[in-house]
Amino acid sequence: MADDRGSKEARPRSNPLHQIEIDDFRRDRLLAALTLIFGASFCLGLPFALQAGAEFFLPLTAAIVIAIALVPLLEWLERRGVPSALAAFLSLAGFLMLINAALAIIVVPATGWFARLPDSIPRIQSNLAPLIDFYSTLQGFVERTLLSVASGSQATALAVAATAPTSVVDYFISAAPSAAIQLFFAVLVIFFFLSGWTRLRKGTIRRRGSFDGAMQTARVIQNVVDATADYLATITMINAILGLSVALLLWALGMPSPFMWGGIVSLCNFVPYVGPIVAAILLGLGGLMTFDAVGLALLPALLFIGVHTVEANVITPLVLGKRLTINPLLILVSLSFWGWVWGAPGALLAVPLLLILQTVLQSTGTPDLAGFLFERGTLTTVDEMRDRLNRSEAESDG
Repeated sequence: MADDRGSKEARPRSNPLHQIEIDDFRRDRLLAALTLIFGASFCLGLPFALQAGAEFFLPLTAAIVIAIALVPLLEWLERRGVPSALAAFLSLAGFLMLINAALAIIVVPATGWFARLPDSIPRIQSNLAPLIDFYSTLQGFVERTLLSVASGSQATALAVAATAPTSVVDYFISAAPSAAIQLFFAVLVIFFFLSGWTRLRKGTIRRRGSFDGAMQTARVIQNVVDATADYLATITMINAILGLSVALLLWALGMPSPFMWGGIVSLCNFVPYVGPIVAAILLGLGGLMTFDAVGLALLPALLFIGVHTVEANVITPLVLGKRLTINPLLILVSLSFWGWVWGAPGALLAVPLLLILQTVLQSTGTPDLAGFLFERGTLTTVDEMRDRLNRSEAESDG
């Protein structure tokens, strides 16, 4: 009996507090693992869901971005006594008039250039002949390809010329019904978003449980609106000036439809890095279709490259400043992601969406993913946790 009693006394007594802390630790590890798995699954599945539901998500996202950009104009009208519904209608009407004018400048003349493309192939061949002579293999490939296109595309050219729209209204009438439905859906989203913006913002702020939470919510909303509207307004103004400058230079050079090319340049410049390259290629193709000498044919693209270099390295950094600057690596990742998900419209939305996300994270705090994964204690095993508790108790006893 004495031995049994002695052996019991020799055994270390378990600390109930240790067991409670270990149980809490196990529960925290399980919640952290489930959160990590759910977050990873969400991030992996979201792009495919957005891609599959592009007919719904693309117009919805574009409409929300445009509506956020129009909020300052809406609030300016409301401060002058205009009712919310009328202010939303006027803001939307002004935006649609701007878009309609841009499409009238770009789309209608562009169809004429597209109809002329098959007939311009011999001129393009003639202009490129001195350059292609240096590459005999490429010369043979280009000749076979272009000659086959030229021989087989006469009927296509006639069909395009016969069906080319003569106005923006004709263009939308001839468009696919699904595109018209998406456009109508986006317009409705913009209108109802703007008309209910004031109530939505006040309701979101009032539902916070504390004064600090309400102030933080109001600050985030205002920062998102200001950053998005300032960026889009500034970039639109810069791109419009860039397009007008290029159009005037092309007009002085004698290139047909100079304002169409200026509109294409403005539109392409909304997509960083990739857009200017596309604009230069299109201008080079247009020059080859217009002029006989290869040097003169490449001059429109060279003029654009010169003007864009000044705009990208001097004007845009000076006007935007440091407040709206974005990491170039993040821009490239955003462009590749949204371009893969939604194509060209996604590339146009890539920078505004990135700016909105960056503004929200700057206002609310950036998640520390590295700390969540690798900080001491996050991935600690139960045995390590028990050893740490024992060492802590020993130190406190000492």
